[in-house]
Amino acid sequence: MAEVVRFEVPTAIDKTLFVWELSSGPAAEFLHDSLFTEFSQFGLLYSVRVFPNAAVACPGFYAIIKFYSARDAQRAQKACDGKPLFQKSPVKVCVGTKHRAVRRQALVLNSSRCRELANYYFGFNGWSKRIIKLQEISDLEGRENEDLAAPLAKQSLKFFCALEVVLPSFKCTSPGFGIVEEPLDQLEEGPLSFLMKRKMTQKLTIEKALSDAFQKLSVVVLESGKIAVEYRPGEEILDARSEEYLQDLIQVNSFSRKQNNQGEEESVWDFSLEEEELRLPELD
Repeated sequence: MAEVVRFEVPTAIDKTLFVWELSSGPAAEFLHDSLFTEFSQFGLLYSVRVFPNAAVACPGFYAIIKFYSARDAQRAQKACDGKPLFQKSPVKVCVGTKHRAVRRQALVLNSSRCRELANYYFGFNGWSKRIIKLQEISDLEGRENEDLAAPLAKQSLKFFCALEVVLPSFKCTSPGFGIVEEPLDQLEEGPLSFLMKRKMTQKLTIEKALSDAFQKLSVVVLESGKIAVEYRPGEEILDARSEEYLQDLIQVNSFSRKQNNQGEEESVWDFSLEEEELRLPELD
């Protein structure tokens, strides 16, 4: 049976493993690294989190591990349950089960995670991005009517980006759009500070558009291990100004530009995610 892996934060309970009876001797950092090494052999991991046991339990640690693939999580559970792994005593591993029904809205995967997931399934050279348009859409019209001596704090930088993710092997492209607005602080004075702020805003806009493009793609993993790609066009939520800049994109399809597909420094943003409620097995 085929499995669909989407470019979103994995929240499904069948992608979550609970590991307990971890030794109390090693530090939590060592356990984290060791668990990551052991379980990443079965598939790409989203997160590994290590916690100390409750005060009423025996000294030691337990961990919650999230996979992008439920199939990978199940293989890891069967292979690691009851095995010592990196310690002398065996550990116990189970797939989490819900204590009560909890509906969660899908959380957007940031661009760094999207790259990681794409590299894992498509290969480093199996995909690329093509920037179609990157333009400043700050309120220039409004500024013309303002006093030139207006406080800098009232101004902001706003950029719009349209790009597409290209998957040559699958003959598939996925468009993505991003808009980012960053306020200009009064303390940020001088041309150098302004240029740095402008460059960072541009980068954030590109990364947001890249993440948006990946949200429309799904990886279909067949039982044979082969993969296919599903494109799911979504309804774009854009403001009036964005639509204005999108009107001419269909004609902008070939002009020289630099591509920095793999060498870019990732922007720093992420989304926090509370752990699923789990019915934890009773500790012996």
